[in-house]
Amino acid sequence: MAFAVELGRFLEQSDTVAQFEKLFDLLSGFARNFGCPWIAYGSPPDQRRFRPIRQHPAVILTYPHQWQERCLEMGYDRIDPIVKTSRKRAGAFRWSEVYKNASTTEDERRVFDEAASFGLMSGISVPLHGPDGSFAVMSFARPCDREFPDKAIGWLQLAALHFHLRVAKFSSSNGVGEVPDLSPREKECILWTAKGKSSWEIGIILGISVDTVNFHIKNVMRKMDAASRTVAAITAVNFGIIEL
Repeated sequence: MAFAVELGRFLEQSDTVAQFEKLFDLLSGFARNFGCPWIAYGSPPDQRRFRPIRQHPAVILTYPHQWQERCLEMGYDRIDPIVKTSRKRAGAFRWSEVYKNASTTEDERRVFDEAASFGLMSGISVPLHGPDGSFAVMSFARPCDREFPDKAIGWLQLAALHFHLRVAKFSSSNGVGEVPDLSPREKECILWTAKGKSSWEIGIILGISVDTVNFHIKNVMRKMDAASRTVAAITAVNFGIIEL
């Protein structure tokens, strides 16, 4: 009953919110009721028809920054077993189901194993398929290895679907914005960031100072409305501004 009340509160509050980040914060708060401090929402890089509008990032997540950086460094977005499974599924699923599935490769299992080493011990994902062929995924993760109860999955799936519908409404009302305009140097800096290089390493590669590298990366973060350089790099990939 308590979860039903919390869901009702989330639905009521989210219907009055007109900003993407505030809506994401509301969903984060709802997820914490289920012991999930981390959530992620995004569209895979190859979903070019699902262009994010300027006000709404292509990827938004609260995963630990060290894990985000590790994913970029290792290129895990290209072998993400959650995305692969979500393409074929309509309903929410436990990560443990994918891990144990015979079709999951050892490389894909390594993604889960490494995620656990960064604290993401268990999780569920909700595939979000649009009638126009668009596709996104919402994931919820927590730092314990207990399985998610069916009821918890049901509540989280309802919240994820409502969030996605609200985002779609934002998009239809605001229209598709222009791709952020990055300078050639900004593109170079964020490309090397996406490849896992530090500011010092990028400075050596490009022959510029660390301060200059950080200046360009901060400009990219501002243009992408990104809270970290990692999210800025992911968003640049999703916009098609850079290619890994």
